[in-house]
Amino acid sequence: MIDGFLDDADATACLGAALAQTRPKQAVVQLQGDLGAGKSTLARALLRALGVQGPIRSPTYTLVERYPIGPGEEAWHLDLYRIGHAGELDFLGLEEGGAQLWLVEWPERGAGVLPPADLTVALEVAGDGRAFSLLPESEAGREWLARVLSSGQLRSLSADQH
Repeated sequence: MIDGFLDDADATACLGAALAQTRPKQAVVQLQGDLGAGKSTLARALLRALGVQGPIRSPTYTLVERYPIGPGEEAWHLDLYRIGHAGELDFLGLEEGGAQLWLVEWPERGAGVLPPADLTVALEVAGDGRAFSLLPESEAGREWLARVLSSGQLRSLSADQH
């Protein structure tokens, strides 16, 4: 596990870039935290670092937004806050499995329907910034965190490895 602190939007962009530049070919990322913790901000930073141009909308009302992230690759950003139970996801076409990267806010509301997580990113308001934790949930997640650590990009975020 890696813990750290995000002072501002630039630090969030740095974390997003570190995750984007070291990501595995296929990955499911669970974004956890209360309302206003920075889940959408981090997802937006990660997508920007992957080269997404134009507006990156929050999927609060649409539930899922899809973005091209490379030749034949797509990222899906889901926000499940507004669903009552996982069965409501049936109409979204998630069974197509076409995404190489899943960024899922409020993943607990899609339990049993979503693919298993590779990485959990927990965010929490802490003073004027955000505390974060990166927790690997699979072998791909452990390898991803190892690449993030070896890249050295998190040094400026006061990141600690546990």
